[in-house]
Amino acid sequence: MLFTDYSFIGFLIVVFVLYYTLPKKCQWPFLLVASYVFYFVASPSYLIFIAATTISTYLVSLKLDQLETMQKAWLKEHKGQISREEKKEYKAGIKAKKWKWLLVCLIFNLGILAVLKYTNFAIANINGILEAFHSDRQLSFLNLVLPMGISFYTFQTMGYIIDVYRGTSTAEKNPFKLALFVSFFPQLVQGPISRFNDLAKSLFEVHYFDPKVVSYGLYRILWGYFKKVVVADRILTAVNAIIQNPDTYQGGFVFVGMMFYAFELYADFTGGIDITIGIAQTMGITVTENFRRPYFSKNIKEYWKRWHITMGTWFTDYIFYPISVCKPMLKFSKFSRNTFGENIGKRVPVYLSSFVVWFTTGIWHGASWNFIVWGLMNYVVIMISEELEPLYRKFHSRFRVKDKAWYGVFEIVRTILLMSAIRMFDCYRDVPLTFKMFGNMFAAFDLSALNAEAFLGLGLSVADYILLFICLLVILAVSVIQERRGSVRDIIFSSPAAWKYIVFGVLTIVVIVFGAYGIGYDQSQFIYNQF
Repeated sequence: MLFTDYSFIGFLIVVFVLYYTLPKKCQWPFLLVASYVFYFVASPSYLIFIAATTISTYLVSLKLDQLETMQKAWLKEHKGQISREEKKEYKAGIKAKKWKWLLVCLIFNLGILAVLKYTNFAIANINGILEAFHSDRQLSFLNLVLPMGISFYTFQTMGYIIDVYRGTSTAEKNPFKLALFVSFFPQLVQGPISRFNDLAKSLFEVHYFDPKVVSYGLYRILWGYFKKVVVADRILTAVNAIIQNPDTYQGGFVFVGMMFYAFELYADFTGGIDITIGIAQTMGITVTENFRRPYFSKNIKEYWKRWHITMGTWFTDYIFYPISVCKPMLKFSKFSRNTFGENIGKRVPVYLSSFVVWFTTGIWHGASWNFIVWGLMNYVVIMISEELEPLYRKFHSRFRVKDKAWYGVFEIVRTILLMSAIRMFDCYRDVPLTFKMFGNMFAAFDLSALNAEAFLGLGLSVADYILLFICLLVILAVSVIQERRGSVRDIIFSSPAAWKYIVFGVLTIVVIVFGAYGIGYDQSQFIYNQF
């Protein structure tokens, strides 16, 4: 069931009614049942993998908790009876045991993800190498299933087990509560990647029907559907026409496709997250925000603090920092300082850790080279920006334009164009073709080719373009208000009551009347659902 399926809308209504009708103590168990039904409908075979992740993580978390309890009891029992060295030795022994159990859990679950998602990618690369050496032998591809949302729930669950290992999260003793944390259906499709300590606060609490809370959630859901079915799915028609016909649409249309895809991806992904957060909010559950107006960013580093926030913080907390401060990295950093000097040595941990993060980010998005190169291009641009920071400071100290409004607009436009250019690897899904089309965008640019007839040939009518223009202006206006004044919903709900119903009614009519569905409509899944 996609969020845009009528069957999902019906499923959601049933869940909502039963959630508030059943005895309050049954609310979270009912959500667990609903989540597994949702996953079962997607494919019964998916349940095997999510259950394996849940059970293995639960058992290992109990073992880690048991070792921690054992350590506290032993230290309390022997307090004042052992030397400092004995205490340190005992704690080191417990830590080593905990590390082994954590490693087992990580290898098992990340192994499931790796086998299902990357086996055929590895086979394709091996076949490519064999072919390059003129070998007739080719490996056969495997018919493997890729469970819906496996990248999201695996990372979310592994974040939990690492937190238990670190002692920043308490092991959940109830296996069914952990199962709900892993499988909570609104965020199973495309995130966000929640932390147990954040989600559990409201996920397992009793919630009473609150008209204001439900209304807030419904507004968020409706706003998400507006962005998805009115904007993203409409502009997708033009994006596909350009991307799937690179021999026809060249020069200026490569730029048009690049920018159209930027609008589509934003409306699609943020729309899906709005629906997720809205669904949870109607049931009194708080899900972490995943976007904070990323297209207002003034550089790529800021962009990644505003876009897919939970993914970025996951990579930072569980990959970047551990690699940066691990013993081998510190030794290598010391060696670099002694060999190449302080200037280079201090950069080594940051640059190597960042490389691993961006390589992993790329391959997490998809098992293909275009995603890996996309990730590494982000890394290259960010590292170059870091190296040029002294020059930026000199420039701003001399010209004093940093606080000028026009320069802020320039920085925003520059960041959008740069991110959109890097995202071409996602558009064309082929590394050589992406580089070719990027060069073609400049070499074959012909302004006269960007005429009305050509734009209408992309599958959109004049009415579609007008509607998209108006909708994008609305999204921009809402984003500006959010950036400057905070929640638009708060503003609406603090206005006269009539406004609340007028805005809701208008938005509902727009979604129903102008949503890209109906006879002949090929319903598209959310872009991040594929991950």
